[in-house]
Parts: sequence; C-alpha cells; structure tokens
Amino acid sequence: MEKSSGLCFSMAPLFLVLWVLLPPPALAVHDYGQALSKSILFFEAQRSGYLPSNQRVKWRGHSGLNDGKISGVDLVGGYYDAGDNVKFGLPMAFTVTMMSWSVIEYGRQMGKSGELGHAIEAIKWGTDYFIKAHPQPYILYGEVGDGNTDHSCWQRPEDMTTSRAAYKIDPSHPGSDLAGETAAAMAAASIVFRRYNPSYSAELLKHAYQLFDFADKYRGKYDSSITIARKYYRSISGYADELLWAAAWLYKATHNEYYLNYLGDNGDSLGGTYWAMTEFGWDVKYAGVQTLVAKLLMAGKGGRHTSVFEGYREKAEFFMCSCLGKGTHNVQRTPGGLLFRQRWNNMQFVTSATYLMTVYSDYLASAGKSLKCSSGYVSPSELFSFAKSQVDYILGDNPRATSYMVGYGNNYPRQVHHRASSIVSFKVDPSFVSCRGGYSTWYKRKGSDPNLLTGAVVGGPDAYDNFADQRDDYEQTEPATYNNAPLLGVLARLHGGHGGYNQLLPVELPPLKPIVNIPTPVAKPVIGPFPGSSAKPIGINQKLTTSWIQKGVTYHRYSATITNKSPKNLKTLRLHISKLYGPIWGLAKSGSSYLFPEWINSLAPGKSLEFVYIHSASPAKVLVSSYILV
Repeated sequence: MEKSSGLCFSMAPLFLVLWVLLPPPALAVHDYGQALSKSILFFEAQRSGYLPSNQRVKWRGHSGLNDGKISGVDLVGGYYDAGDNVKFGLPMAFTVTMMSWSVIEYGRQMGKSGELGHAIEAIKWGTDYFIKAHPQPYILYGEVGDGNTDHSCWQRPEDMTTSRAAYKIDPSHPGSDLAGETAAAMAAASIVFRRYNPSYSAELLKHAYQLFDFADKYRGKYDSSITIARKYYRSISGYADELLWAAAWLYKATHNEYYLNYLGDNGDSLGGTYWAMTEFGWDVKYAGVQTLVAKLLMAGKGGRHTSVFEGYREKAEFFMCSCLGKGTHNVQRTPGGLLFRQRWNNMQFVTSATYLMTVYSDYLASAGKSLKCSSGYVSPSELFSFAKSQVDYILGDNPRATSYMVGYGNNYPRQVHHRASSIVSFKVDPSFVSCRGGYSTWYKRKGSDPNLLTGAVVGGPDAYDNFADQRDDYEQTEPATYNNAPLLGVLARLHGGHGGYNQLLPVELPPLKPIVNIPTPVAKPVIGPFPGSSAKPIGINQKLTTSWIQKGVTYHRYSATITNKSPKNLKTLRLHISKLYGPIWGLAKSGSSYLFPEWINSLAPGKSLEFVYIHSASPAKVLVSSYILV
C-alpha cells in the first residue's frame, strides 16, 4: 500500500536524457474492452464482507463479518485497499469517486461494452459501506483494522486473526480531508444512480450534504485524529483540496449555487488557484478540482467567478502540459516513456494523470479549443494520444514487453504482493492459515500465485523500466484499488471511442442491460506444424524494430524471438549472447549466460519467448548453450 505522498515530482536530469535517447517501443494492438472487463473484475477480489451470489471471483469468500462490532456499529463490507486486509477510508473514497467519474463521463461506452452494470455494482459496494460508516451527521468511521498488526501477518481475509478495531472522526477529532473525499464520493455516485435508483441516489446525496458540512465546519487533518493511519496514508496535502473537490462534486450533482460560490469565494484561500501540481491521487486533489472547474468555465458557467475560475483553468493546463513534457516543470519519465514520480507504486500516479488528460482532451475538443503550453499550443488529439500511450505502456508496450495488469496478455506479474491471491483458496484447502505460518509457507514461496488476481494493476517498474516479479518487492508488485479506478473511464473511452457528443453537456447514461456472466476468454497459443527431426529444435529470429539518431550516434532497438520448434516442452534453456553493448529486457542473467525470465519455467511446443535490447551496433550474436526437452 502507498505510505505517503509528496506534492510535486522531482526532476532527475539523467532520466530525462535517457528518455530522449530511447523512443517508445513498437506499438501493439490492444483489446481495451477485455482490459476494461478485467480491471472491473479486480474489485470483486478486493471485496470485504458477505459476498453476493453473483460473485465472479470464486476463490474469495466471506470475510470481516464482525467489523465494527466492538464499536457497536455495523461496518461489514467495503474494500481492502491493496494487498493487505485493512479498510482505509481515504483511498477507498477516492477509489469510489474515480469509478463514479469514469461512469459519468464514459458510461455510454461502458454500456456498449456490456460492462456498465458491473461498474455500477463496484461503485455500490463502496457506497453501501460508506452509508454504514456515516451513522450520524458528524461521525464518520475512517478505518477498520490497522496496518501495524496486519503487516505482521500473512493471512487470507477469510482467516484474519488481526485487530479489527474501528477508528472514527467526530467534532472533537475532525478529519476534513476524509469527510470531504467521502462527500465527493457520495455526490459523484448520486449522479450515477439518479437514473437507475432515484431513492438510493437521494440517500447518497443526503450523506454528501452532511459530510461536506462536517468537513467544512470542523476543520482538521484526519491523520491527526486517526493517528494510526499516518504510517500508511498520511495526508501530506492537508484538507483544503478535499474541501474544494467536495464542493465541485456537490455542485455537479445538485447545481446548487452555494457550492459554485464556495469554489469561487475560496479558490484563492484554499489553494485552488494557487497550487500548480504535477500529480493527482488519493492525497492530492488539486489537479482534479482544477479540471472540473475548467470544464465549468468552458461550458460558460463561470458567472461572477469567471476571473477566479480562470486561475483554476491555468493550473489545470499546467498539469496537462507538465505531463506532456511541454511545460515549465515537466514530469519525469522512464526511458520507455512512462510518467514517473516514485518507485513505490508509481502506477497510481500514471493512471490518475491519464484519466485527467483523457477527459480534458474531450472537454477541449467539445469546446473547440487547444491546450496552451509554454512551448506552444497542443491539440486535444495530441493530449489524448499521449494518454493512450500511458495505457499502452501498462498493457505491454514497454521495453520489457510486460503487462502490468495481471491476467492481460501473456507476460504479466505472477508473484503479486497480495495476501489473498498468494495463498491457496480456502475453497481448495480450508485448513487454517496462521499469522506467521502464512509468511513461512506462502509469502516466501517462489512460484506463481495459486489464485489469479485478474485485472489488478501493480505498482509497476522503476525509473529505468526495470521490474522484479517478486512477492516481497511490494513497491513494484502490490496492486491497489486506486490504481484501477481511473483506468475504467480511460479504457471505456479507448474501446468505445468518443461517440461524437458534446462532453461539456450532461451525459445521459444508457439503460442498464441484464448482466450476463460470460467466462473471460483465454488466448489460445498458436502452434504450427512441427518440423522434421532434421530441423533445429530451437529457432532464433532477430529483427530491427526501430532506429534513431541522438547527438550523431545511431541507436537501434532489436527484438529477438526464441521459438520451441520441437514437439516437447523446452526447459532449462541457457543462451550465450556476445557483442551486446546495451541494456536487455526479458531474460535473466546468471554469470555469462542468459536464462528464462522468472515468470517462465518452460516453453511448450510452438511457443515463443521475446526479449529486446538496445545498443548502437549491429545485432548481437545469440547462441543456444544448452537446453532440456521433456
């Protein structure tokens, strides 16, 4: 799970130079509809409480059934935030807000893909919990369980023996950031349910009103009240951004001028017109609220606040230009082109930024405007194209040819830092997994997870595009709900297209279709005819994929494919590679030899393994040293 968040990206000149040197890899054709389906399915694996009869992730079971009991309140339900078994209110609320925003903007596309119903179910699983967590106007439970005891154990949610204490905010112990984000989540979700369940929508809006009043009236940081959260979800940005964020969502949900005036009257004092951000996420909401206010301005709804709202818009465009690399303070990127802020779960910032760029490009297109950056004007299509490149990187268009969405493609993380997926399902083996026993038996086990955490977006690679598929590398292999939530809208947009309507106008959500549980398709390997016995059992094919010139030096990116042409399984392959003068991705190194990467144990007949390398010379010489056919 994410421990803390800073307020801006740092800039490392070395990384920038490398990115300039290396062009993005050759693009693949992705099935965005399949990726959308899988990304929504991940939320079912994160469910806490009594699982419904239509639960599709069958290896999970009921858990946390006594949550809130010791505090005299029902807190059963909600989501586990990441690879642990704690329910943290702040990131959970941000997750629900972003899922709701995805549906509000791109619900039509989700409807065409057949995923709208599943997306709405995922939102409701969160809002049902928030209704329970908000039993009185000025009381909100913001955490169940604690990271200290949870992190000392490696157990399935169904076996939990850790503390399930509940922690709340109230007038004596305020938390404006927590209450404000939860108000935003309830207001955004009320828009989603307005067509499908009006009475439920009204109930959500009632909670949103009360929570905003609570946040604004009793001001304070939530982690000063729920101090146990500081180590895991510290509120670095404070609460001013959440107050503006909540007001923006309440205005969007109600059109009540009070909230529009709140944004205008408090834009300067609460930082909406001041903070120029290069990140957006569960802690820092400024870029999000600035994007929402910029939309109001483009739609001609600024009124007497137009001049103030121009300040919001300028900061929104600062964010977009910084991500594009066309601003005065640009976001760092990896050599392969991925936005990079930090090693620990960097992907959360990538998906959130990608969502803002996607919706902003559609707002600009609808308004007939361009993005104004310090280096010149940028078209909406160019902004959207860059957002798409980030999604494509996540799905496998990167130097390692690795998909960072579990279960998408053929090469994805197998040893995810996730308690439930890494331990055999209790439905397969109901034997109790003890606190420390889980560490010794399952956490330290080298091998693929027994349960596939389909759709989970993990933390991702480091600043050099390197990635270790190891369960104990929680910085890179732990997933989180707030990694996935912003992707729902972007994937729906990529799969369904724009639709040709004005994105500045209220979007009419389509009628819901009955949800049919269709098995997720599995890609079938292509196996050709086997060669005769005189043919070589292992084929090696190298090709030049792209070249470029930097400072008078010509660099080349090569792709090499190893194919098992025999009718038997290929194991224990050792390669000798000479005349290699640059970085290589897709193989493991042992001494002077190169081996299968950790995520591959063998190659079946007809299957291939691809690796890539970059240098300024002719192709390297790749030879097979030894192998075993079984």
